[in-house]
Amino acid sequence: MSHQSDIQFYHHGRFRVTGGVLPDAVTAYRTYGQPGNPCIVFPTCYGGRLDNTGLLGQDYMIGTDKALDPSKYFIVTLALFSNGEVNMQSCAAFQELLTSSCQSSSPSNTPAPYNGPYFPAVSYEDNVRAQYAVLTQALNIQKAHCVIGFSMGAQQAYYWAVMYPDFVEKYARVDLLRALLTASRFVAVCGSARTSQHNKCFLEGPKAALVNSKDFDNGHYTQEPQLGIRAFARVYSAWAYGQTWFREHGYLMDGLYSSLDNFLRAEWEGGFLGFWDANDLITLLHTWQTGDVSLVGKTGLISCADDHAFATALAGIKAKGLVMPSRTDLYFPPEDSRIEVSLMKNSAKLVVIDSVWGHMGLFLNEGQAWYFSPERLYWQKSQYY
Repeated sequence: MSHQSDIQFYHHGRFRVTGGVLPDAVTAYRTYGQPGNPCIVFPTCYGGRLDNTGLLGQDYMIGTDKALDPSKYFIVTLALFSNGEVNMQSCAAFQELLTSSCQSSSPSNTPAPYNGPYFPAVSYEDNVRAQYAVLTQALNIQKAHCVIGFSMGAQQAYYWAVMYPDFVEKYARVDLLRALLTASRFVAVCGSARTSQHNKCFLEGPKAALVNSKDFDNGHYTQEPQLGIRAFARVYSAWAYGQTWFREHGYLMDGLYSSLDNFLRAEWEGGFLGFWDANDLITLLHTWQTGDVSLVGKTGLISCADDHAFATALAGIKAKGLVMPSRTDLYFPPEDSRIEVSLMKNSAKLVVIDSVWGHMGLFLNEGQAWYFSPERLYWQKSQYY
């Protein structure tokens, strides 16, 4: 891909987060296109990696034939804290990770006393504040053309709209994501402004499977806890797709797999094993579970949802938004998105992705973002409601 940078690492220095302080916080990022073009901010989702390895990459919407065209836009992808992003080509040996400039802030690569299970809790607000520093200080970006994200990335898009209302341009250009994103300042695909109680409950399942495995050792494992990660992946997998997708044997992937077990072993166990650290996964889950834009600017985390504060936060959003849930998403359902759009007073648009693929309704078998192909974008223009 032309004009694609290596993974870069921005050192924030001492950085306060929800659960304490990181002595030298690092945000990993990657850019596509020329800096002089309009900037698109594209943060990672759960399982999304800037190096495009493991369960899900981060360039599924980027390309001259895709929605985010690097020949027209300067696209900045940013990894969440605890994403474990490492540029191995810049490291002489794995043992150097803890002291080299190629580390990013995660339980797996942060030195003691904040290593492993001692890594502090991190919120979306912490992440977006760090991302803002990368854009303004490392890349000298004065305005963002649009912020777009999928899943956890979508939740970050909401946070951008709340935290930095004047940083994103008032209107996106007509050709951005074709006519679909006209006048949109943030785009939330299969995500929400607040993690629902049901969503939190779902996440407790894969979390429990991992932390209660005999090889997790309360986060003090000395080698990859394969039993826990395999169990985590299998519990998670049932929630990623709609029931109809399973009934229609979507897991066979047009003959790529011979059975459900074969699919789970290759796609889900294989998507995490060797790529994701167990403590990193748990810390990211905590960030996801505590998502709530009404908490921006408040000290600590509030365990009980405040519906009035949430409604007020959404009503105060100035940015025009495009909210795109999947019709069959089991943990970011369209019903939640309809409520959130109704609370925004900024002509936010709701477009429901009509797919049996559940949360993964954005993707094809090969991980491509089919819903954001140019052909579908023109068709989708008439589907606002």
